[in-house]
Amino acid sequence: MVHSSPRHSGPTRRPRPSRLLVVGLAAITLVTACADSGRAPSLTPASAVTSPAAVSLAQSALPAPAGSSPSAPAGSPSPASAAPVTPLATASPSPAVAAKPAPSPALALTPAAVPRFKHVYLIVLENREYGSIVGNANAPYINALIHRYGLATNYRAVSHPSEPNYIALFSGSTQGVTDDGVHNLAGRNLADQLGPHGVSWHVFAENVPLGCYTGATASGGPDGSGTYARKHEPAISFTSISGKPTRCARISDFSHFSPSTARFELIVPNMCHSMHDCSTATGDAWLKSFVPKITKSAAMKGSVLFITWDEGTTGLGGGGHVATLVIGPTVKRGYRSRIRHTHYSLLRTIESAFGVGCLNRTCSANTLREFLR
Repeated sequence: MVHSSPRHSGPTRRPRPSRLLVVGLAAITLVTACADSGRAPSLTPASAVTSPAAVSLAQSALPAPAGSSPSAPAGSPSPASAAPVTPLATASPSPAVAAKPAPSPALALTPAAVPRFKHVYLIVLENREYGSIVGNANAPYINALIHRYGLATNYRAVSHPSEPNYIALFSGSTQGVTDDGVHNLAGRNLADQLGPHGVSWHVFAENVPLGCYTGATASGGPDGSGTYARKHEPAISFTSISGKPTRCARISDFSHFSPSTARFELIVPNMCHSMHDCSTATGDAWLKSFVPKITKSAAMKGSVLFITWDEGTTGLGGGGHVATLVIGPTVKRGYRSRIRHTHYSLLRTIESAFGVGCLNRTCSANTLREFLR
């Protein structure tokens, strides 16, 4: 008599994955995640290791085959930064590997995005708070430039009085200067950055005597009447420039001005034209006579001009709220930016335009890239 085998009425048993393989894969995940976080690996419950989710996480930690370039959905973390495997009941990631907050919008623009300008011009004026320039009927030319080009509406100087701001614009630090005295500084500066990269520079300071002049003030000269003040011309305060005749010869008066002299040109008007000793209307009229020498020249193609004030009259940001104009053929017409900027942002923009790295406080500063098309 033939007996048939009894049928198994329960659920069909599926082959279990090799525990050795799964544990090995999970160990790779733990080692990878802990190496990234700097923590020692911790033991994981077996229930988590043998779960399908753990298997998936472990497989994702394996290196991709040579020559392959797996893609992940936008916003997904890379395998190298995956959190350690945890039991399914514990949904939150370990605090040690929690995602870092996104950078603030003001720092989101990378210096690498700044175009490599043919020339960069910088004019620095004196002692005006933002509200005494923008919309002021005594500054019609400046406001016409604002209407046509760009204006940083949330820009701060970094200190009081004048000289620390000029030093900051030229070296990314106030170098400990807190007054308007005569200083001889050993720190690195923009000229030290530009030279090794083959980028020419020149400082045009109105009424400065030639021949590496190191005096505090001077009056008159081939470029007309007026008073030069060393505290407004930062290059001469650095011994790497003042101590080398071939370098300090790159500081000259306005009678030698040409927009094609150097790729970077710092332009410092005298005590009257800068608005320090004279009215806003006087400074505005001087800009009207001088700025077209740059903007209407062939050198302006592929170039940019910045106009800013060394400090305002309040303590906002350390040196007051000042207007800063961005002018050039690639500047968005009538553009106004509310992004927070400082003198360090302006120097970082110049450094980035020439690809020379950063100095001191500029290494953590944003740029004015948003003004450019």
